[in-house]
Amino acid sequence: MKKQIGNCTLELVQGDITQQDTEAIVNAANRTLLGGGGVDGAIHRAGGPSILEECRKLGGCETGDAKITTGGNLKAKWVIHAVGPVYRDGKHREPELLASCYRRSLEIALEHGIKSIAFPAISCGAYRYPIDEAAKIALSTVANFIRSHDGIELVRFVLFDRKTFDAYAAAFEALE
Repeated sequence: MKKQIGNCTLELVQGDITQQDTEAIVNAANRTLLGGGGVDGAIHRAGGPSILEECRKLGGCETGDAKITTGGNLKAKWVIHAVGPVYRDGKHREPELLASCYRRSLEIALEHGIKSIAFPAISCGAYRYPIDEAAKIALSTVANFIRSHDGIELVRFVLFDRKTFDAYAAAFEALE
């Protein structure tokens, strides 16, 4: 699925984020940045030990923020490690923090001249964010950002399974 927003193509695919040929991929990281399960573990395994070595020097990352490393052995030159919120009940700043992850990742991409970036469904795995809500927040945040900032030409959401893809596809269709 694709949409043009200004000079940027916004697209959804089902697949493996570690295999993307975008300049940067986003890691759904934890606050330590030292690896974990899900997307985080997959990126660290596929990218090799150099990513972990760089992450150790970053001193962790606050929820809602992001930091960048090189891509190690990945096709992507860069990995932007974004720390999403653990979902409790939606009343502990979770929507604000999730939106911030996407915004900060895009700001970092612009600062580094990155023109293509791939995102996973941040916080939708072990952090239990309801996928339908997360999809709306992710897509509207990214769409609003690219409407008001030039420089990024491709934003791809790479959704691992059919359930997540379908939730993002519904939010994508509703996107203004």
